[in-house]
Amino acid sequence: MGCATVMRKRLVKHGNSRALVIDKAILELLNLGDDEEVIVSTDGRSLTITPVADIDARRARIDEALLRVDERYSTTLDRLAR
Repeated sequence: MGCATVMRKRLVKHGNSRALVIDKAILELLNLGDDEEVIVSTDGRSLTITPVADIDARRARIDEALLRVDERYSTTLDRLAR
């Protein structure tokens, strides 16, 4: 895994919303450019910001693994389903 980076930040007013400015160093660490799409999620206590490209790449790896499992075990899985 990578190293953890911690910064104390302050929310800033942006119209009727609040914005969080992400420093260039963190953007470079995450390989994020201008207008990059991210997913923002929360567990009710923390925010998680994930680049969409990471999610797409992970989804592609999962899909490839599922195809390999299906190719190898489709007969067995069909029998189990019955």
